[in-house]
Amino acid sequence: MAITPPSNRLWWKEPIHNIELAWIIVAFLWGLFMFFFMIAWHFIGDQNLSSETYKVSPARFEDKVTAFAEEYQKTDSNGEPVEENGVPVVVPPEGGDVYMLARLWEFWPVLELKKDVAYRFHMSSVDWQHGFSLQPTNINISVHPGYEHVFTLTPTQSGEFGVVCNEFCGIGHHNMTGRIRVVE
Repeated sequence: MAITPPSNRLWWKEPIHNIELAWIIVAFLWGLFMFFFMIAWHFIGDQNLSSETYKVSPARFEDKVTAFAEEYQKTDSNGEPVEENGVPVVVPPEGGDVYMLARLWEFWPVLELKKDVAYRFHMSSVDWQHGFSLQPTNINISVHPGYEHVFTLTPTQSGEFGVVCNEFCGIGHHNMTGRIRVVE
């Protein structure tokens, strides 16, 4: 019970004041603007990925990534496979399909891509949900086991880019990293 109850207990029958009505109209119009602008921004903004998603068994996706890594693994001048900390460095064909998998607690393999070349990037997890965050760019994807996420990636800068997991995935989450190298 209020200390001083309103004189008219049917408050919803009270007239709306002009200033209050103006704020309701402004809030409604702003909400409409934001709703339609979010849709438009998907097409005119560059930060939203248009992606495809397919069902795939984790074992099948792991086999696809392993075959990809074996076929395109980088070799040194002696013909020996190049690895970084036991992870193969893979140089895919320009404009081709690129595969990367997430698993406890790594992104595999290390990719070496060409600058200003578009690649179809395939991503999945083989154990449980991880997050794919390409640093320092603003590309973030939730990666789920059983689903192959496919999107187009065109590197516009050369250098080394880190891949970090941004979904807590267990005790080794803070060490879950990968690398994409972009060369001229």
